[in-house]
Amino acid sequence: MQIYHDIQEFKPLQNAVVTIGTFDGVHLGHRKIISRLQEVARQTGGETVILTFFPHPRMILHPEDQNLKLISTIQEKAALLAGLGIDHLIITPFSRDFSNLSAEEYIREILVNRIGTKKIVIGYDHRFGKDRTGGLAELQKFAPVYNYEVEEIPEQDVNEVAVSSSRIREALLQGNSSLANQFLGYAFFITGKVIRGDQIGRTLGYPTANLFVEESYKLIPADGIYAVEVRAVSGERREENHEEKNTLTAPDSTIPAPHSSLLKGMAYIGHRPTINGMTRNIEVNIFDFNSDIYNQTLQMSFHAFIRHDIKFAGLEELTAQLGRDKESVLAYFYR
Repeated sequence: MQIYHDIQEFKPLQNAVVTIGTFDGVHLGHRKIISRLQEVARQTGGETVILTFFPHPRMILHPEDQNLKLISTIQEKAALLAGLGIDHLIITPFSRDFSNLSAEEYIREILVNRIGTKKIVIGYDHRFGKDRTGGLAELQKFAPVYNYEVEEIPEQDVNEVAVSSSRIREALLQGNSSLANQFLGYAFFITGKVIRGDQIGRTLGYPTANLFVEESYKLIPADGIYAVEVRAVSGERREENHEEKNTLTAPDSTIPAPHSSLLKGMAYIGHRPTINGMTRNIEVNIFDFNSDIYNQTLQMSFHAFIRHDIKFAGLEELTAQLGRDKESVLAYFYR
């Protein structure tokens, strides 16, 4: 898959088959659209193109809203789409100027002149252009003018899988990783660099790798203990400054890709109330593993929620509970 960080980098195709959207999470609903996109491309001898946006439009149009959390970072989304066999991914920097394009300007300048669109496949509720005034009617109106065809995925086809990005976010924020994974069609994951912690877990007999997730817009599931799988990923990540921020730069062309086997473990998310912790931590105890992985980038997939985070009377009680948690995780994986 070719990645373009700006529409200006893209050379128009002779027969582009295009879909547009944020595709947060690349979930089962998105995959129905993408599957049809690929089918149309095969039938017409075209090349598949996904036009997406970064930053997410809400980050630009509603910067005061700090509650937006996304299922996938832009790098993770690119990796997911690459795995589906898309030919071209255009990541367009979203701006207020871009949002002010009229529906016809958007169609003419972006879809037709810059991409070379001959066929458009969209979801039933797709909106675009200034104040989101564009939709299926506008695409159909200008189709004969600019020589393309448009196909809408019917609402019943998308709703057949009963999934949306908002439902997945809600499930994860409630700790219901199993339901989220059912909607996604894969195990939800986070990607982060291993940083040094205070090594309290090591003193308890459960050494952990502390993960730092650079992108502050990335959704982190509810506090608690989870059954997870972990693997190292290749690809350079940007240097972090450990400050809370919205990272609004587009990714490098390199897509982080797995290069190691999956390892099972139990993850902890929370403020460590038993030791009066002040910051929210993401830690993972990797089973049967004792290597130095500081500064490596890990991908951690969430498979099952084990329990909520609670405060224990002391470290002895916490250690005993961690033993039971590990048994629960092992029982889940080897049931």
